[in-house]
Amino acid sequence: MTRTLCMAAAQTGNVSLESADAMLQTAAGLIDRAHEQGVQLLVFPELFLTPFFACRLEADFDRYFMRPDDTRVTKLQNHAASRGMALVLPLAERSDDGYYNSAVVSDERGSVIGIYRKTHIPAYFPNDKPGGTGSYEKFYFSPGRDLPVFDVCGTRIGIQICNDRLYPEGSRALALRGAEILVMPIAFSTYSDPARRTSIWEVPLRARAHENGAYVVASNRAGIEGPRQHLGHSMIVDPYGMIAARVQDEENTLVVHEADLEEVKRARVGFPWWRDRRPDLYGNLVK
Repeated sequence: MTRTLCMAAAQTGNVSLESADAMLQTAAGLIDRAHEQGVQLLVFPELFLTPFFACRLEADFDRYFMRPDDTRVTKLQNHAASRGMALVLPLAERSDDGYYNSAVVSDERGSVIGIYRKTHIPAYFPNDKPGGTGSYEKFYFSPGRDLPVFDVCGTRIGIQICNDRLYPEGSRALALRGAEILVMPIAFSTYSDPARRTSIWEVPLRARAHENGAYVVASNRAGIEGPRQHLGHSMIVDPYGMIAARVQDEENTLVVHEADLEEVKRARVGFPWWRDRRPDLYGNLVK
């Protein structure tokens, strides 16, 4: 039996507080364009509804956060549901127990299936070179406590937000829980070393796909936002680690791929990770 899924990564541009409403309109337009191409699952980039405020220290940060039932979120979910499309919508989440870097998953009917909260929160020192802002995410976000898998569009997906993708253990845990697609909302910047950052961009994306026999859908920001240069280069990687579709640095565009989900099974048989794993030797990884 053939199982196919048309999925897409949305690649969005810069945001300011003044242009937040414009990004909502842009996102709705991308949903319409995805619908025209038959997309069933659409993924947006990390924190795409707000400026990437975590590259600076700002005491008045609450204004960037929203609850998962915020009207801005539900508006996009309803818009997608009217077109029979499931969404992964990242946001800066305000919760009763803290602030999180999150992604809300809604199915093709607009019902919220669940929320993933970024588990690996980075912090990088700044430098005085152009673009060397550093990252202050630890000032703003609490780490998530779980690696959930979501049933959507006849498959199972797991989510890894930006820095999460650099930790193979998380992706492996999701694959072991049945994820066939690893969804990766990202806000990857060149910082002060564009040559190196550009050259390493695809390495963890292709590795996570290859080592787990899973599709990877990597949705990144593009363009200049203040001192940050977001790379773009959103892509979809197949379960063999091959790039199935990609774009360059265009803002507000889509990467679309009609995936044969049976390739996941074939990849895992062809590269029998599950058979040859030795978890009896890996205990020190979690000590």
